[in-house]
Amino acid sequence: MGCFKFFTLYVSVLFLLTAFRAVVSGDRASDSQIMSDRASLVSFMSGIVSDPGNVLQSWNSSDIHVCNWTGVTCNSARSEIVMLDLSGRSLGGTISPAIAGLSKLIILDLSRNFFGGRIPPEMGSLVELQQLSLTWNFLEGTIPSELGSLRKLVYLNLGINKLSGDIPEEIFCNGSSVLEYVDLSDNTLTGKIPLRDECELGALKYLLLWSNRLVGPVPPALANSTRLMWLDLESNMLSGELPSGTVHKMPHLQYLYLSYNDFASHDGNTNLGPFFSALANSSNLQELELAANKLGGEIPANIGDLPGTLQQFHLDENLIYGSIPPQISNLINLILLNLSSNFLNGTIPTELCRMQRLEGVYLSNNSLSGGIPSALGDLPHLGLLDLSRNSLSGLIPDCFANISQLRRLLLYKNQLSGMIPPSLAKCVNLEILDLSHNGLSGTLHGVAGMSSLKIYLNLASNYLHGALPLGLSQMDMVLAIDLSSNNLSGTIPSQLGGCIALEYLNLSGNILEGPLPSSIGQLPHLRALDVSSNHLIGVIPQSLQASPTLKQLNFSFNSFSGNVSDDGAFAALTEDSFLGNSGLCGSIKGMKACKKRRHYHLIIVPILLSLVATPIFCIFGYLALKSKIRQKLMNFSGSNTVDEKKEDSKEHKFPRILYRQLLEATGGFNPSSLIGSGHFGHVYKGVLQDNTRIAVKVFDSKTAGGISGTFKRECQVYKRTRHRNLMRIITICSRPDFKALVLPLKSNGSLDRHLYPSHQLNQGLDLVQLVGICSDVAEGLAYLHHHCPVRVVHCDLKPSNILLDDDMTAVIADFGIARLVKGGDKGVPLYDSASFSSTNGLLHGSVGYIAPENAEYGMGTRASSQGDVFSFGVLLLEIVTGVRPTDVPFHECSSLHEWVKSHYPHNLDPIVQKALSRCSSPSMSEHLRKACCEVIVELIELGLMCTQYSPSTRPSMMDMANEMSRLKKYLSDPS
Repeated sequence: MGCFKFFTLYVSVLFLLTAFRAVVSGDRASDSQIMSDRASLVSFMSGIVSDPGNVLQSWNSSDIHVCNWTGVTCNSARSEIVMLDLSGRSLGGTISPAIAGLSKLIILDLSRNFFGGRIPPEMGSLVELQQLSLTWNFLEGTIPSELGSLRKLVYLNLGINKLSGDIPEEIFCNGSSVLEYVDLSDNTLTGKIPLRDECELGALKYLLLWSNRLVGPVPPALANSTRLMWLDLESNMLSGELPSGTVHKMPHLQYLYLSYNDFASHDGNTNLGPFFSALANSSNLQELELAANKLGGEIPANIGDLPGTLQQFHLDENLIYGSIPPQISNLINLILLNLSSNFLNGTIPTELCRMQRLEGVYLSNNSLSGGIPSALGDLPHLGLLDLSRNSLSGLIPDCFANISQLRRLLLYKNQLSGMIPPSLAKCVNLEILDLSHNGLSGTLHGVAGMSSLKIYLNLASNYLHGALPLGLSQMDMVLAIDLSSNNLSGTIPSQLGGCIALEYLNLSGNILEGPLPSSIGQLPHLRALDVSSNHLIGVIPQSLQASPTLKQLNFSFNSFSGNVSDDGAFAALTEDSFLGNSGLCGSIKGMKACKKRRHYHLIIVPILLSLVATPIFCIFGYLALKSKIRQKLMNFSGSNTVDEKKEDSKEHKFPRILYRQLLEATGGFNPSSLIGSGHFGHVYKGVLQDNTRIAVKVFDSKTAGGISGTFKRECQVYKRTRHRNLMRIITICSRPDFKALVLPLKSNGSLDRHLYPSHQLNQGLDLVQLVGICSDVAEGLAYLHHHCPVRVVHCDLKPSNILLDDDMTAVIADFGIARLVKGGDKGVPLYDSASFSSTNGLLHGSVGYIAPENAEYGMGTRASSQGDVFSFGVLLLEIVTGVRPTDVPFHECSSLHEWVKSHYPHNLDPIVQKALSRCSSPSMSEHLRKACCEVIVELIELGLMCTQYSPSTRPSMMDMANEMSRLKKYLSDPS
């Protein structure tokens, strides 16, 4: 027994020694691997020349383990680097070949940066790599064939760079069968798609090669990819017949994009039937785009056999002729139908009304005839209808009044006749109405009721007559009005100055008479004005010359008279803008000079008037000032009304928390607990004895003269408001020398922290989250403006005053300069002894977010709900652009609103793409990416509407809450 014990002890010791040696050996191997990986990362960092966010700051510290460096992830044993993710960090420079030293790397993501130069061929040695994403950079040169050595690669994304040359065959044909995602889109790649019959990509689900210079047919070997769900070959130079045999073997296909190539249909470019039959097997097909090819033939009846899941169908800009078959109505889930720019004839089939989900119908630039079917009014979701440039005749039906969602109606360049139906005024969401170049008659009185029109009204080149109705002035959101080449008569009403968003106005080619109103020149955004070929008389108003925005003007062929100088907006004009006005003279190039006259009455009359008027003005001014002072004193002394006392008595009781408890919760208001500071004091985080996490807003006693009023105002607002998107109060703590609000701590901090993340917060918010936050904010403001027992104007809406809960629900906080308003959202401020004294001299808001009307009176007492709407609009533009309103390049524009507006609508793409890169992930589906692009453009438009110069033209927060809710719902289900 003793020998056995000794033997057992010996074996145990031997085992422990062996295990110890293995551990020591493993630790040495682990240390060696880490040292090697560290050296590779340091070498990789040497190629980075721009790091504006100090992302790689941790890489310079010897005290931080390499596995804790920003973007670095090690495996569970912390011995091997398996992931390097530096996406979206704005890094600039080149990709060092040293990256190949990370031999165990599984995921490499350098997307959405500013890397240039070539892709290092050495990456081919990363044999463990499964995901490689270099998209959204400035990489150039050819794609290294060495990447074909990555046989474990599942995800490859090199899209949106400047890569050139042919696609290496080794990418597709390397014996690997695991590749699922390939994106080489938006480069300048050339040659054919290098796919041979023996190259089986059986796992491939996504192939995106759009926007390159690829040529030749779709390779038949692609039919081996039977799991393919997404095939995007758009915007290349591919040719041959449509790949019927290939798509026939793709039952899982959902998105097929072949637009902007040189494809032809079957049977000598006369038959689309075989291709549609091949797609009938793809039971999940959602989008089919065949636009801008050379497809010929008629639309076959078997278009109705396409999968019922189809939502978008694009066949525009081809050589298709014949009629639209009624079988197309079998596609009952279709949302968008585009058959424009073909050679279609016949009538518009009434069967379209069966497609109840249709939102966009494009049939423009064909040879369609007959009338506009009234059945179109049965499409409840129709938002855009484009029937322009056809041969349609008859009357415009009243059916459009039934379509509440109609936003754009384009019927121009047809043969329509009769009057414009007044029922169009019921289309309250209409943004664009273009009925130009038809044979319409009657007056404009029906159109004048369309006060909700937002962007564009074009009725040019018709037979409209009568006067310009005063109702046109109610179109205070429209950007362009073209009424040219009609028979309109009478004078131009001065009330047109009410169209304060107007940028383009064309009244030329009518028989208008009388003077040109000076109010036209006072339109704050007017860029182009054409009143040529009328019977206008009198002098050209000085307001036009003084306009800071006018760039294009045409006064030709009227009867204007007087002196015209080449100052202001007229400085760039020539005689061509004033032709046919014999009474004009002045310093415009080519115009006859004016004769000098002496007008003594111009000096004498003002002197006499001033002598008489001055005493009168002094008397009335004294009386007005005396009345104003008396009214202020009444407001001041009568602030604590009986109604307010009754309301206070009904307010909720709050728990009592002692000063000592707040000291304990915050560690004696220790600086380590400080989470924010402002003009009125500091905010500390803490934990009460019952584990309630709190934020304590302590008001600074050093500025007590104004702080007592601010403290009281915040208490009033918090006690009178109850809403899920407004900060709630736990209690207050008030002593003569100490005043504080106790609020629940919001774990995700402020929106500002997420919009401009530091290196501690690696990832910003995606678009779905941002739209949800904006929706929450809009709901909160709508409650304050329209539903709160006492209306409240926040006065200081900005990202740092929007806090985020655990589930990213947004709440509005900081009511330090808020205003309580009597009589609704357009009422007068409810002043009390505190608020009257404390807000005098305080700027109403933060720089960059203050509405123009409040900026002018920024040190006074004016505040309205429309100021909050302006701030909300700035917030939307800030979220989209990623630019603080105080960081706008002021050498270009004076505000964020003006800067964005200078890009709208034709130069938005850089802003949209930049927003998309910040607020989306590389793995986002193309369908959702397109939806995000649409939402970003809508956010820009809503932001511009909210930040219009005139408060009366801005929407209400109820309107904005509805719009944001709609966008939120759309992003949750773009289909």
